[in-house]
Amino acid sequence: MALTTNTDNDKNEEIISEDERRLAALGYKQELKRSFSGFSNFAISFSIISILSGCFTTFSQAWNNGGPIAISIGWPVISFFILIIGFCLAELASAYPVSGGIYWWASKLGGAKAGFYTGWLNLVGLLAVTASVVYGAATFLNITIGTYFPAYSSGFLNGDSINQQFFWFIIIMLFITILNCFSSEILAVFNDISVWWHVFGVAIIIAILVIAPSEHQDLKWVFTARINNSGFSNGSTFWIYVLPLGFLLTQYTITGFDASAHLSEETKGAHITAAKGIWKSIFYSAIGGYILLLGFLYAATKPDVVSSFDTTINPFGSGSVIAILYNALSPLLFKLVLIISTAGQLFCAIACLTSCSRMMFAFSRDGAVPGHKHWAKVNKKQVPANAVLASAITGILITLPALWKSPRGIPTAFYAVVSVGVIGLYLAFVIPIWLRWKTGSAFAQGAWNTGNHYKWMNIIAIAEIVIMCVYFIMPFEPAAIPGNKDFSWLAVNYAPILVGLTLLFLWVWWHLSVKKWFTGPVKTI
Repeated sequence: MALTTNTDNDKNEEIISEDERRLAALGYKQELKRSFSGFSNFAISFSIISILSGCFTTFSQAWNNGGPIAISIGWPVISFFILIIGFCLAELASAYPVSGGIYWWASKLGGAKAGFYTGWLNLVGLLAVTASVVYGAATFLNITIGTYFPAYSSGFLNGDSINQQFFWFIIIMLFITILNCFSSEILAVFNDISVWWHVFGVAIIIAILVIAPSEHQDLKWVFTARINNSGFSNGSTFWIYVLPLGFLLTQYTITGFDASAHLSEETKGAHITAAKGIWKSIFYSAIGGYILLLGFLYAATKPDVVSSFDTTINPFGSGSVIAILYNALSPLLFKLVLIISTAGQLFCAIACLTSCSRMMFAFSRDGAVPGHKHWAKVNKKQVPANAVLASAITGILITLPALWKSPRGIPTAFYAVVSVGVIGLYLAFVIPIWLRWKTGSAFAQGAWNTGNHYKWMNIIAIAEIVIMCVYFIMPFEPAAIPGNKDFSWLAVNYAPILVGLTLLFLWVWWHLSVKKWFTGPVKTI
């Protein structure tokens, strides 16, 4: 057992003291407790990305919109672009290691207006991502319970899976809210455990998928097969419209890595460790997620069953990864994989709420959120408990449409919340990246930086984000298009409605009120 020496304590105190001086230079006093190590900072972004969450819950989006090629080819391509985005943000995190990172960076480089819009986009994105992760975890928990206790599926809440899922959604949100009100040391421990759960859990699942099934798909199918269950036509439409919709799997899974920046004021040596936490969480998640997804495809020997919308043939939903696992594995191994994934998603949900509440705390500290005096408070454990509660309640409210399904059985509301999260976060990313590019050589780079590579990295990052956002406000199925004979409001992707109304509200609020009093980050020193 390793012993902590006085020398180690002195070194930690010296690092924390230097962190406090650096934070003071940015205008803030140390209010949050610096209990996160560099590994714990990496761990929270890695946990939020959570390949045990995104790769499982949004797998059907890629399967139904492109099929195997949307995964085997789309994942590494989109991951590369996201890593470029991560490098751009890491440079900013090193220069400005402060909570609320992205909002603060935009304010510093572009003024109060840029910071205001960036902060709200980031906050909306984090709220939606937290809600979507918790709902995905609730879905898997509901299926896992039903698998272990068959009577539950038909007996609990009259066997209505939608109501069952929403019940567990509320329970999980309550659980992670209580947990997030504890000290940051406890949260750091959970995130550290989460990393190893993901590493060993994914390794076990991959081993099961390679060894256990009696037959496997060939590599040609994995890398060339196409599936189009979107309802839209094939031909050029497939390549231009349908396949890019499948990329939501990658774009959604590898997001939330800005958590490393939001935890800067709770991390030791944040000017270096937060920057590394951002890009390393992307890099290792991209590799691990790709191997896991290839394992799913390798075991998908009954693609017709997996693609079926007939609940008597496929009760798990078209394109669901659970359908692949159910048909490829023995009951015992199937249950084991469900437990590993569900637990990983719970770890992810905890980390998401932590990141979201820290962003709300930092943004409220500068007076930009209604009721900001409440959300900017910290409790005796130096945790923004009010911001935690507000984040959880908002997440529940924006997910209420999930109580209804679209006519084709597609969980449109879930994908809409996912899209809101992705669009909000990445639009928030694009503003400081653009401003940093405009600043050019006048930008004071931190200890971790991209050198002169920012000139091309920033442009590539901006282009990828803009293109992605356009696709993710589009309809997911023909029934969502006004004028279609099968049009239904239950099929509509309400992401553009929610994002649009939010932007309209912010625009009106800014011009009528905010610009008269909001000056950006308010120094506490």
